[in-house]
Amino acid sequence: MHLKQQRKIIFAITIFYTLFILYFLFFAFGRVGKVDHNNEYTFIFLPDDFFRVPGLSDLLHPTLMDFVGFGNIAAFIPFGILIPLLYRTNFVRFMTLFILSILVLETIQALTLLGSFDMNDVIQNSSGAAIGFGAYKLGFRTKNNRRNIVATGIAGIVLMLGVWGIFGMLDQSFTKDMGPFVAINELKDSTGNPSTGTKQASLKIGGQVVEPKYNVYSIEGKNKETFTYTLGNKKELYLFLNYGIPDHKDFQGSIRVTVDGQEFLYASAEAGRHEPDMSLIFLPQANELKITIEGNETLWDVGFKEMVYTWN
Repeated sequence: MHLKQQRKIIFAITIFYTLFILYFLFFAFGRVGKVDHNNEYTFIFLPDDFFRVPGLSDLLHPTLMDFVGFGNIAAFIPFGILIPLLYRTNFVRFMTLFILSILVLETIQALTLLGSFDMNDVIQNSSGAAIGFGAYKLGFRTKNNRRNIVATGIAGIVLMLGVWGIFGMLDQSFTKDMGPFVAINELKDSTGNPSTGTKQASLKIGGQVVEPKYNVYSIEGKNKETFTYTLGNKKELYLFLNYGIPDHKDFQGSIRVTVDGQEFLYASAEAGRHEPDMSLIFLPQANELKITIEGNETLWDVGFKEMVYTWN
C-alpha cells in the first residue's frame, strides 16, 4: 500500500477514534440528562485514587467503577500509537501536548456540567497515552507493517500489565489499613500506672457466655469510676468496646466515652438490651481517652486499632 494511502487510513482511524472518545467523555452514561440536576462546578485538583486499578479479584466480580478505572488507562493507549504514526514527535513533546489537551477537555467537562475536572482522570489518561507511545517505539522497528502491528500489540499488553502491577503496588503502599489491636490495659493510666483492666475468665450476659481475651472493666463496690488514658495524639483510630450487664447483677448502670472532651458514646442500661453489645468508634484524632462506668455496666476487650500504611 502506498505511503500516502496508509497515512490517510491512519488519519481517518484517528479522527473516528477521537470522536468515539469525545462521545464517551461528554454524552455517554446519560450525562446530558443530568445537566439540569447539576447546579455547581466540580474541580478535583488533588489526585487521591489514580493508582486504584482493579485487581485480579475485582475482575472476577467487576463493578462499573472497576471498568471506569481500567478504561481510563486502556482507552487512551491508541493515541500513543496513532499520533506518532501521523507526526514525528518525541516522548516529551507528545506527552506535553497530550496532557494539555486532556486538561482542556476536563475543564470543558466541568464548565458545561457534563462531568467534572478530575486530576485522577488526567493522570490515568496520560498513563494510557504513555503506554501507547512506548508500545509504538518498541513495535514499529521494521518495514513490515503486519509484523510491526503484532509487535506493537504485544508490547502494549506487556507495558499495560507492568503499569497495572506498579499502580497496584503504589495503591497498596499509599492506602492505610487497620494496624494491630492494642488493648488499653497495655497503656498507662493518667497516674502513670498500668491499667487496672484485669482479665476475667468468663461472663454470662443475656444467657450468653462471653470469654474476654484482653481485659474487663467493672466497678465492684463503687457507684462510679472514670478511667483516663493518654493516647499520644494518635490520628485515625478505631476504638472497640464490648459492654453489657452480667446476668447476676441488677439491670442498671451506664458507660460514657469521651475523647479530648468530646463525647463519642453514651449507653444506659435503661435504654439498652439485656445482652452483649459492641461499639466501633472512629476517632480522627485522639489524645486523652476517658471511660466512665456507673452501676453494674461491665466492659471487656476495650482497645483500638490505628490506621497505618503498610510500610509503617
